[in-house]
Amino acid sequence: MAAYGLYSHIQSNRRRSIALLVGLFFLVYLMVYAGALVAESLSVDADLNTLMQRALSDLVGAAPIATVGTALWVVIAYFFHQNMIDAVTGGRKVTRAEQPRLYNLLENLCISRGITMPKLKVMESDALNAFATGMNEKQYSITVTSGLIDRLDDGEIESVLGHELTHIRNGDVRMMVIAVIIAGVISFFAELFFRLWFYGGFRSSRSSDDRRGGGAGLAILIAVVLIVVAYLLSFIIRLALSRSREFLADAGSVELTKNPDAMISALRKIEGRGELPGTPSALMEMCVDNPRQGFGELFDTHPSVESRVAALVKFAGGHDPGPLALPPQQEAATQEPEAAGPWGASAERGPWDAPAEERAKEIPAAAIDKSTGP
Repeated sequence: MAAYGLYSHIQSNRRRSIALLVGLFFLVYLMVYAGALVAESLSVDADLNTLMQRALSDLVGAAPIATVGTALWVVIAYFFHQNMIDAVTGGRKVTRAEQPRLYNLLENLCISRGITMPKLKVMESDALNAFATGMNEKQYSITVTSGLIDRLDDGEIESVLGHELTHIRNGDVRMMVIAVIIAGVISFFAELFFRLWFYGGFRSSRSSDDRRGGGAGLAILIAVVLIVVAYLLSFIIRLALSRSREFLADAGSVELTKNPDAMISALRKIEGRGELPGTPSALMEMCVDNPRQGFGELFDTHPSVESRVAALVKFAGGHDPGPLALPPQQEAATQEPEAAGPWGASAERGPWDAPAEERAKEIPAAAIDKSTGP
């Protein structure tokens, strides 16, 4: 199941991704056609067949503009998407001096496979998550939350970094960014249309629609259905681009680290603790785990942790410890620092680990008299 060994699977995934992205461009044209159908229905008194033919002619004329506009949207996002993501998450670039442990783990993984090292960023959050972004080698970056750094051990962090490196190497990150960008176009125009429709943009035309007969009303109904279908398909396509890739990324991490148990324990610790408050759903789809659930796994952006762990156990020989709790000293924020002695929380406390007033009570009075003298 190792991602770097299954080149045929990777190539198949890339072909499907390209086909899905072409489908997204088709959805843009579908939105243009729906808009043209509404415009013709409101401006021309004709039967349904005539309105649909006129809308098709409008689509042919507007297709170059729609293509250029969508391409321009992609170009802008190509150069500035990382700035927008950093503005939302607060991620900041870190150096070896600032994060030597994290930096060295990532650098060693990259050196072992001859991979160009991406930028390393840290997001201040108690959540346990990480994600990769970028469109080319100069832009690729991996962002890790401070909570993940604090609560995972070196082997588990290395597995998470290997997971994100696999997404980069397999081209998943680039495809996801493009898909999110184009789906964003569709979502924007779909929401714009419905806001205009329901909040006054088209209300003044309803009475005239009734006077024209059923042709215009039916055409507008068809347009609304097309817009809804385009919106739902763009959402489903985004899910397809992320879901099928998580298994390969997990397997690629195992091949990089040779440690399936670390990948499994990392997933178990991250499970249910990855929510990034205030983060758009499109960005959550790029994370190691997305806790935002839909109607069953069919509409989840990631396979469940259970299914990912089961795959690692079956194909990589890992061992599943089951759901894991974080170490008590890391989860209990109210723990008194004095409760743990110099040798850790489990060490037995001696008299010199207690506060001064307690130590005075434990020391025999005779000892005090001898030490203080006459």
